[in-house]
Amino acid sequence: MMARVTHTVLDPRTAVDGSGDRSPGRPGRRWLVPFLVVLLLGQMAVAMVTTAVQQTPTIDEPVYVGTAAEYLHEHRLRHNPEHPPLGKLVIAVGVALADPHVDPSFTGNQSLLGQRLLYESGNDPWRLMLWARLPVIVLTLLFGLVVLAFARELAGPVAGLVALALYAFSPDVVAHGSLATLDVPAAGFLLTSVWLLWRARRRPRLFLPLAGVALGAALATKMSTLAAIPVLLVLAGVSVWSSPAGRSPDRRRALLRAAVGAAVVALVAVAVVWATYLAVDPRLRWSPVQYVPSVHGKRGLLVELMPFPESYRDGMRIQFGLENHPWEGFLFGRVYTGALWYYLPAALLVKTPIGLLALWAAGAVVVCMVPRLRPAAPYLLVPSALLLATAMEGARDFGTRYVVFLPMFLAVAAGCVVAVRWRWAPAVTGALVLFVAVSSLRTYPYYLPYSNEAFGGPAKTRLHLHDSNVDWGQDLGRLADRLHERYRGERIWLVYKGSGVPSYYGIDAADPRGVPVRTVRGLLVVSDSSAAKATGRLAELIDSSRPIDEVGHSITIYRR
Repeated sequence: MMARVTHTVLDPRTAVDGSGDRSPGRPGRRWLVPFLVVLLLGQMAVAMVTTAVQQTPTIDEPVYVGTAAEYLHEHRLRHNPEHPPLGKLVIAVGVALADPHVDPSFTGNQSLLGQRLLYESGNDPWRLMLWARLPVIVLTLLFGLVVLAFARELAGPVAGLVALALYAFSPDVVAHGSLATLDVPAAGFLLTSVWLLWRARRRPRLFLPLAGVALGAALATKMSTLAAIPVLLVLAGVSVWSSPAGRSPDRRRALLRAAVGAAVVALVAVAVVWATYLAVDPRLRWSPVQYVPSVHGKRGLLVELMPFPESYRDGMRIQFGLENHPWEGFLFGRVYTGALWYYLPAALLVKTPIGLLALWAAGAVVVCMVPRLRPAAPYLLVPSALLLATAMEGARDFGTRYVVFLPMFLAVAAGCVVAVRWRWAPAVTGALVLFVAVSSLRTYPYYLPYSNEAFGGPAKTRLHLHDSNVDWGQDLGRLADRLHERYRGERIWLVYKGSGVPSYYGIDAADPRGVPVRTVRGLLVVSDSSAAKATGRLAELIDSSRPIDEVGHSITIYRR
């Protein structure tokens, strides 16, 4: 017997009971949904803020924070052109509130820019990094409201709450939403654009320009979102075609209206990108301080055709140059050079809660199979699939942060599972959401090295993955505290992978790779990303040492 399913696309003004049927709101329960929303976002805010307070700068953060400070004080486009300005302007809000001292005489590269600001200019890096991270945390919470609203419009308040819960307990979203980086902002702006395109099916004149603004914000934050442009422009046309205003017996006129709608989104997005560059420097001065490679062939033609400032197009050239670099990866104990097409799916299997994987799959099936939800499938699944395929083609197997849009888009799809009116569906959905919540809370506050129970949890992630999946330099402060508490006075040998300065945190250590193995005595401290790919002398040192402690599931302490 086929299961009965709900087919109602809900008006936001209409309350829906737990079965998904349209009904007037019950006065005694009107407070319940807002209360649960506040509860879910509140726990997410606590998780992100307390995590942000405890973590030292990750590898990418000092570059963004240093560039943000440069925007504020010099109003120039010089460093980090491979990422557009908007995400760094968001970070600059926190930097401005922290009001750090900036060295105007600095002339080095972007790798040293953040180090100078954090450690060599008289600033407190703990305070500065917290303030820089807070605007991204606020944005991450706001994107949670987008997830809630999108799922609610598709399948009702219960679906919205399920989607928000899955978003709020996603370890990847919490981990990267608490950092002054660009992955979550770019993904969130993209989701917002898709949600507004969905709403444009009813009111295209209002929501198409807003969708263009959100798409422009995504493009002005991270260049990986460029791959979504064709899909979102097609969706813009579909929204106009499906709207009451777009229905016309004249097929040519309907197609023309759809094309105009897509053009509006594209033009507004381009305008937003230009506006972000003008906000940094109204004169658009551009003098790169790093090498900009030449790009030829189809990629070169694509760069030349982009209607963006020259600094944006130079950033694209740098990104294409990075794609040509023979990066070294690590997956399930194997060190390799180049990229594996299946790296990201494998990494997602490790780093996504089991219950979340199950609900993602169920949600994708539901939005494809339930007639009333089927129109939303292209909006939720096609951009996700295209961006995932693009990321899988990339040359950098560094982490699931490159696909952090999946916990956003697929949370909305997963929330729609409640539209299926099988008797056991609510209980199973509730159990899986609870499983996700427990798995996420158990890893607190170590969200970056999270892995699910099937792969041994956060303590075992280092055996399967490396880099931002496990060890991104975030635990240098915790290491300093551990050495002070348990190993005071001992000789320290350190191989640290990160942007922090060990001496600032009171770690007096030497690099063991530059001396004979027999002279390395005492404590050998190694970042797990370095240990994963260890060769030569470092591999010999690790093999001849005894692990005695670990810090944050990202740094191992050995006894020699």
